[in-house]
Formats: sequence, C-alpha cells, structure tokens
Amino acid sequence: MKSNQKLTVLFWHRKSKADASGMAPIICRISIDGSEAEFSIGKKVSSGHWDTEAKKAKGGSEARSINKRIIQISADLERHFTVLQMEHSHISPIMLRNVFNGLPFDHRKGMINRAVQQSSTILTLTDGFIKDFEQMVDRGLRSGETLRQWRSTRNKILEFVLYAFGKNDLDLQDIDYSFAARFYRYLTVEREKALQEAAAKKQIKNTKQILSIAESDGMISKNPIQKFRCGGDETDIQPLEFQQVCLLWQKTIPIKRLEEVRDVFVFQCFTGFAFQDVHALTDSHVVKVGLKGEKWLIKERGKTGVPEMVPVMPIIEQLIEKYRHHECRIVLGRLLPVNSNARYNGYLKEIAVLCGLDRELNTHLARHTFADMMLNVFGFSLEEVSKMLGHRTIRTTQRYAKVKKNRISQTWEKVRSIVFSEDGTFKQV
Repeated sequence: MKSNQKLTVLFWHRKSKADASGMAPIICRISIDGSEAEFSIGKKVSSGHWDTEAKKAKGGSEARSINKRIIQISADLERHFTVLQMEHSHISPIMLRNVFNGLPFDHRKGMINRAVQQSSTILTLTDGFIKDFEQMVDRGLRSGETLRQWRSTRNKILEFVLYAFGKNDLDLQDIDYSFAARFYRYLTVEREKALQEAAAKKQIKNTKQILSIAESDGMISKNPIQKFRCGGDETDIQPLEFQQVCLLWQKTIPIKRLEEVRDVFVFQCFTGFAFQDVHALTDSHVVKVGLKGEKWLIKERGKTGVPEMVPVMPIIEQLIEKYRHHECRIVLGRLLPVNSNARYNGYLKEIAVLCGLDRELNTHLARHTFADMMLNVFGFSLEEVSKMLGHRTIRTTQRYAKVKKNRISQTWEKVRSIVFSEDGTFKQV
C-alpha cells in the first residue's frame, strides 16, 4: 500500500506565547495535502534570535543546538511519513504527529494509551541515526567524512558488545554508567589495535550522543553515561618549528614519490588545508581578489562546509607551477599529486627519517603547523588564523595555535618603544 501524499514541514516562532523574558516557543507545523497539525519542539528563543526567512535560530552555541534539533525533527518526520505511506492509503498530520511522539497512529486526546513501548537496542538506534544522517549528507547538510566516522563508531560499538557481553546487540535498558568506562578501556587497552586516548574518547562521545537521542525520545529515562567525561583531555599536538619546515622544503629528495609527498605536506603547512581538501583542490579554487588581482586559495571545507581562504604565498605559487604539466593536473584536473591518506602518511614516515627529524609526520600535523606559523611567526591575529582555517569559532582555533614566548617578546619590544624611553621612564603622552 503506497500513499502519493506530500509532506511539508515548517518551523515558526510563536511570538504570541512569549513569556516575561521575551522567550517564545518554536512550533513545528506538519502539512499534508492542505491539512495541518502542530506541536512545540520544546525550545524557546527571543524574537531577535529567530531568522524568519531561514526558519531557524541565529546566534551562538544555543542556536546551533536548536537548529540541530530542527534538522533532526525534520528527518524523523520524513522517516515516519515514509513508513506510514507503506502501511496506509491516507495519512493525516495528526497520525504522523502521534507516531513521531511514540503514540499509536490513531491516538486521540483523552485516550488512554495501553500500548507497551517496545524496547530498543543500542545498534538499532545507531542504525536509525546513521540512516537519517545519510539523508542529510545527500542534501549537503552534513559531510560524508563525518558519516564515515559515525559508521566507524557503529562498528566499534558492535566489537565491544561482542567482546564484553557475547551478544550481537544490547538492550538500552541494560546499559549503565560502567558501559562507558568499560568501552573506553576496551578501545585503549584490550582491543587488538588499540586507539589513542583522544580517538577513544571521540567514540565514547558519539555513543553518548546516541543515548541522548534515546533519552529525548523517551526510550530511556536518562542517559546513563552522560557524566562520563569526554573532553578536557585532548592531546596537545606540538607543531613543527618553522626551521623544520624550511629543512623539509630545502631537502633534496631523489625519490620522485617521496618528493611529491614532501611537496604536498609543505603545501599543507603553508595553507592549513586538511587532507581531503588538498586532495580535492583544482585550478578553480585559485581565485584572484581585489584590484591588484592577488591570488587566494578559497574552498569550502569538506568536513564542515565552512569557507577557508588563504593568500597564495610564493612557495605555494612555486608548487602550483611545478605540477602544471603533471598528469594529476592534465588527466585528473587536480592541483597536486595527492596519494591515498594511508599511503601519504606512510611515505611521510620515510621522509621524516630521510630529513633527520626525530618525530613522526602525518597529514594533520601540517594543519597544526600552519596555525602555529601564522600566529607566532608571521604575526597574524587569532581571528585571522581562524578564518583561514575555516573554523566556526575561535575556541577551535585555540586548540590548534597557542601564543609562544617569541610572539610575546616581539609585542613587548613594540610596546616598550612606544611607552618607555631608553632610561625606562614613561614617555610623555
């Protein structure tokens, strides 16, 4: 049985229900062939923080949380609508609202709901989340790279459940706080290919998000691992020193495959582009800006869709020109000859040994090195570095670049010449 009805979902701000502080609820309106039903999404914003044209909240982190909830509701409604289409020849907005709220499709106000809620499992819930995420990737709302990370989390949850419980899945009601602690130990100690601490905590953080969805949908009374700390212990990645980058660039490398990887790594160090973004660069991303026609690299990040833009420095100009007649440009249309991520990182290990560096090189280190050089060597502000890296917030940039003593010293020299005379007395203002 297949219905040909069409669903429209609209979010709007009910200003008439504003409270004393000016906060009014956000309403979701379901429309199916002219019939409508509404419900509050449980979030409030002030009039100044609601974009009436885009139908979403605007502002800081709270707005991002609200917009995330709006996207999730839209995806859930579409999923439930698709299922109802297969079961009923006619669907009303009230039917869809009932199913969305976990009620029988024919529920009416005042009716006693005697249906027993079916229990769910961690992997069933994760699969549903991934399915919704796939739809958002198809619409360009989410990154395919992030989708791969969620699939990786799903696989690691399955690994752990098999290892710890001897099952292929685990009921949500059987999960308690110890689940997170045991999962973390499995990933970092007991797993054959153990993860680094930051990577393991990312998996726990994703699992926590899945269980938060279960809590908001009423499948569990509260998230059992909500208090397990996943932040505050990020690994502090030490960037390369500027002299080390120069050493890499000036080193004569007789092996062509290693020379190409070295060039791509140096390119990253002077642009800050992540691996997938360097891999996808074409001539179209080199844009002339301003009256002088200065060349800039401008591209939306594959991970977040946020634009990152950096001026084309002379060293980048040389690399672009160097590979102008390379088959990567002629055949594939790419700016540089970039290998697969695994092969790229493998060759970087060889290059580190060849150049006498006492540390391991990897693709993400180049991004940290760029942030450090721009801030501490070239003197760009943190806000400018954040824009070049394509970060949404300065807080993210602060994890990449920390102010060093030499920058403080340089600033102090400027301040001293302005404020103090040679004998140490204040200059007259």
